[in-house]
Amino acid sequence: MWFMLHNWMNKQVPEAVMPRVWVLLNHRAGENAQVVALAEALGWPFEIKRFTYRKQVPFLLLGASLAGIRADESDPLVAPWPDLIISASSRNEPVCRWIQKQAAKSGKKVRLVHVGRPWNRIERFDLVITTPQYRLPQRPNVVHNSTTLHRVTIKRLAEEGRKWRAHLAHLPRPYIAVMIGGSSGPYVMDRKAATLLARQANALARNAGGSLLVTTSARTPAGVMDAFAKELDVPAHLFCWSQKSKENPYYGYLALADQIVVTSDTVSMLTEACATRKPVHIFDLGQVRRGLKGWSLDRMRSIIYRFGMNYAPKRLTRDLSLVHRRMIADGRAVWLGQPFPPGPVSDFSTDMDRAVRRVHGLFQESPNPGGSTSSFTGFLTLARQLST
Repeated sequence: MWFMLHNWMNKQVPEAVMPRVWVLLNHRAGENAQVVALAEALGWPFEIKRFTYRKQVPFLLLGASLAGIRADESDPLVAPWPDLIISASSRNEPVCRWIQKQAAKSGKKVRLVHVGRPWNRIERFDLVITTPQYRLPQRPNVVHNSTTLHRVTIKRLAEEGRKWRAHLAHLPRPYIAVMIGGSSGPYVMDRKAATLLARQANALARNAGGSLLVTTSARTPAGVMDAFAKELDVPAHLFCWSQKSKENPYYGYLALADQIVVTSDTVSMLTEACATRKPVHIFDLGQVRRGLKGWSLDRMRSIIYRFGMNYAPKRLTRDLSLVHRRMIADGRAVWLGQPFPPGPVSDFSTDMDRAVRRVHGLFQESPNPGGSTSSFTGFLTLARQLST
């Protein structure tokens, strides 16, 4: 209801009255999907900024600075300055503060919305939209969502489904999509994990008489897909993620799949899979870690991370198991190999609704300096009244 309302209202308000929005991308595809998803859901025009980062720069020690990016290889940051910045990642925090500082010289306030976990003091942000694994404190400017923001919509799934249906028509139904992430914290995604995942996904498809739709991601290590493919004995469509790929079937897989398997390291892909309201199986990369023997590098990394997660400050680590437990408790997913509980899959579209309302609220009392005070405030007030 809220999205229909604010999209209709935006058509009635001149574009000049709306805030100028910049979306700052970074080096992580999952975080980029979240910030773009929020910008799209707001219903305001936005401009995307991309950067090339310098290597071996202590981003956490930088103040308001562009020292962490290569200006000649990045999108320009010049006036007119935005009213709103949507960003993620510690690499972008100095850039955001630099933009705020430049805008302040001309008397303009730039509101900063951070998605995920900020590394600067929370008070520096107008709004932080976060999820359970980061274990952030309860603050007035922190929105605690149960899942990450995403770009999975009915319209996008319908379009991608039509686009990829013919490409996959030769494969037997049901389709079981397999989304492969990468190593993260205590989770290890390597050839051993790929082999175990392939055997379990194989069994799922074989028992159903169907086929697999398999994709890697930007974080998947080299060699993982090869190890996975060697174990297959069911029909499958395989896609190795590449930045150079012109066609990516990811949303097509989500649209056409009857069931979805996702590795436990990636909250973003888990959220996107659950957003389809289809059965979602979580492949437990922790079982791979528990199977490691001796003193391998992966085992040592896992032990060190778990030690830090238990004893280091919470801001330095993240606990993905909190998300897994929440999804399973809500009936949105199960561990791969376990049966689904009876009843409908729960909906969590309220996460995006909540984020959109809070961002709109940042401008309710202080309208865009470049527009009409009464028009913009009136628009948001009317939208809020009609949505209640």
